Amino acid sequence: MDENSPGVSGADDDWGAAMAEQSAAKGALEAAAQPANIFPRLAPGSAPETTQDLDLILDIPVNLTVELGRTKIPIKHILQLAQGSVIELDALAGEPMDVLVNGCLIAQGEVVVVNEKFGIRLTDIVTPSERMRRLHR
Repeated sequence: MDENSPGVSGADDDWGAAMAEQSAAKGALEAAAQPANIFPRLAPGSAPETTQDLDLILDIPVNLTVELGRTKIPIKHILQLAQGSVIELDALAGEPMDVLVNGCLIAQGEVVVVNEKFGIRLTDIVTPSERMRRLHR
C-alpha cells in the first residue's frame, strides 16, 4: 500500500515510522548493553581479604543502648509523674538486660558497679543467625 491507497492516512505512516524508529533504537541499546563485571569472580574455597574490608568500617559510630525494661502508659500518667515516682517495667528483678546496637539486640547481660559507675557484664551474645531471624519477624 502507498500513501494514495484508500484507508491509509499520513498519520498512519507517521506512527509506522515512529514505531520502526523505536524498534531500531531498542535493538541498538540491547546490543550495546553488556553485563557489568565490577565484582571479581571468587574461586571455590577462596576467601576475599576481609581484614582490609573490616578496616573500612571499624571507625563508624553506632548507638549502643542497654535496656532495663519497657512499659506502656497513658500520657495522663506521664503528666502526673513527680520526683520519687516509680514506673513499673515489664522486666523482672535479676532478669538479664538487653544490649542493642542501633536498635538491634546483640547481647544480654547483668548490671555491675565498678568504681561507682554502672556497667554491664555480657552473659549471652546473640548469634548472627538469631539476629537475622529477629529481623524477619
